[in-house]
Amino acid sequence: MTPGSGLQAGLKNRHLSMIAIGGVIGAGLFVGSSSGIATAGPGILLSYALVGTLVVLVMRMLGEMSAANPTSGSFSAHADRALGRWAGFSIGWLYWFFWVVVLAVEATAGAGILHGWVPAVPQWGWALIVMSVLTATNLVSVGSYGEFEFWFAGIKVVAIGAFIVVGLLAMFGVLPGVHTDKASFGNLTNHGGFLPHGPGAILTGVLLVVFSFMGSEIATLAAGESEDPQRAVTKSTNSIIWRIGVFYLGSILVVVSLLPWNDPSIKKDGSYVAALNSLGIAHAGDIMNIIVLTSVLSCLNSGLYTASRMAFSLGQRGDAPKAFARTTSRGVPMTAILASVVFGFVAVFFDYAYPKTVFLFLVNSSGAVALFVWLVICFSQLRMRKIIQREAPEKLVVKMWLYPYLTWITAAFIVGVLGYMLTDTKGESSGRTTVLLSLGVAAVVVVIAVVKQKLTANRPATAVEAPADKVSVG
Repeated sequence: MTPGSGLQAGLKNRHLSMIAIGGVIGAGLFVGSSSGIATAGPGILLSYALVGTLVVLVMRMLGEMSAANPTSGSFSAHADRALGRWAGFSIGWLYWFFWVVVLAVEATAGAGILHGWVPAVPQWGWALIVMSVLTATNLVSVGSYGEFEFWFAGIKVVAIGAFIVVGLLAMFGVLPGVHTDKASFGNLTNHGGFLPHGPGAILTGVLLVVFSFMGSEIATLAAGESEDPQRAVTKSTNSIIWRIGVFYLGSILVVVSLLPWNDPSIKKDGSYVAALNSLGIAHAGDIMNIIVLTSVLSCLNSGLYTASRMAFSLGQRGDAPKAFARTTSRGVPMTAILASVVFGFVAVFFDYAYPKTVFLFLVNSSGAVALFVWLVICFSQLRMRKIIQREAPEKLVVKMWLYPYLTWITAAFIVGVLGYMLTDTKGESSGRTTVLLSLGVAAVVVVIAVVKQKLTANRPATAVEAPADKVSVG
């Protein structure tokens, strides 16, 4: 292919809208919510509300910076300018590492579901097929990524929307053909109270649900390849409140209202499957497997896109091999995509060959990166607001509320969550293990960044990124 002149504005408004909506609905919502409910009871709603509020605030900060300067590097590029090249380098590579590990986790999860349907194909074979298909999709054009994600996200949105409507109709006794004596808002308080395990369970619940929100920031990365990046970022930022309110709080409220929180089926079958089964809906498990598979494929698709765009941005800023910043004639950063997927394939191999050693290390050492990213966004916004006000105040179209006080409170809360994780010592993937290993990897990356910065201190400064209006339109 002939070399291109950079990323192209190949994402349509409908792509960006659905990427923004679907980005907050991860497979973790369907798979991981049951353990949260078992831990905190109906009080898990407060855990989701706390983390949801945190994500809203962080996304508001990111929206402020990205609306002023939409780039494919998003928070990494902002950190580069606001905090220094070492910060942009460090958080960019940590974020890339996080997503390529996610590729392996999601490929394995999707392969497990597909192997259950078609056991003739080995699980590793399904993982290979899934990864190959989505790699090919991302290599064609950004538009093909957007189209796939539009439909993946659309299925998730429709599924959760239908689940909420059906659940509410059942609770009000107006769902045709369904008669259940368990469905009632009374389930929120009738089985040991709203907080059956005490207020402390709320924070424990926070640790269980916080990572299911990762992906909210993808819309700000994708906005750089849209025709009107500033509008896309603004719209995504302003809609984050209702998206989290409906899809997370709404659906979990339905689950803990349809069934008592301590119903054994929630832990045995999964929260959403148990809720559907309680209504006598046939093939609830198969329906949920299809939805979970869709969420897994969506996460894979977006993970590969996100990792490759971060690698592209790092290459553009001189913090990764220059080849990462090259694009094809269709505006696709092919080398960045292939490098990301190769690491993903290697991680999948480790998952099958060394699941309890190498792969467990990869998962644990990337587990707290989401919180590191959010913390860096906070500190970047504190500095970037002053830079924008000084250089281009007209670009401040999205503003963080109660600046700088709410930014500092958000940063303190994130530090508090990391500190509380250190008190969790249960299991091989305990909170303490995750934080310590993630901090270890982060420390290594920061040292590399600082050394690199000192070695290149005398070279001419590299532009952070081309402004969004310079992105070529194909």
